[in-house]
Amino acid sequence: MATERSYIMIKPDGVQRGLVGEVIKRFEQRGYTLRGLKLMSVEKALAEKHYADLSAKPFFAGLVDYICSGPVVAMVWEGKGVVATGRSMIGATNPLASAPGTIRGDYAVDVGRNVIHGSDTVENAKKEIALWFGEELSEWTPCAKPWIYE
Repeated sequence: MATERSYIMIKPDGVQRGLVGEVIKRFEQRGYTLRGLKLMSVEKALAEKHYADLSAKPFFAGLVDYICSGPVVAMVWEGKGVVATGRSMIGATNPLASAPGTIRGDYAVDVGRNVIHGSDTVENAKKEIALWFGEELSEWTPCAKPWIYE
């Protein structure tokens, strides 16, 4: 399995509830490498581009307004299988269907306030990373890499 990158965003509810460190801790403890991180307020145009695939849904306007309602933490994580494993770590979109031990299963109860977003495919991760980060990622080699990967 090749090394890949995933876009992970802690949504305004996760930031407001002080869950940023917990989310970062889980990805770090899994052995993934942080390549980009920023706390930011989201402009409406960026939110609309990010959620463009949901633009025909009745909840689209509310979702855009919500993502723009407070700061988010945008991140890029790298590692083997990070997209699929990251989604498993996050849990189901509906937190009530998320298993205990997942981020949503442990910290969320409502679909509209489900703490975190994670890329669902490698292709979407590339698009999301380009949209949110462009070329501003940090390239470095963690000293623990040989203790994590063969």
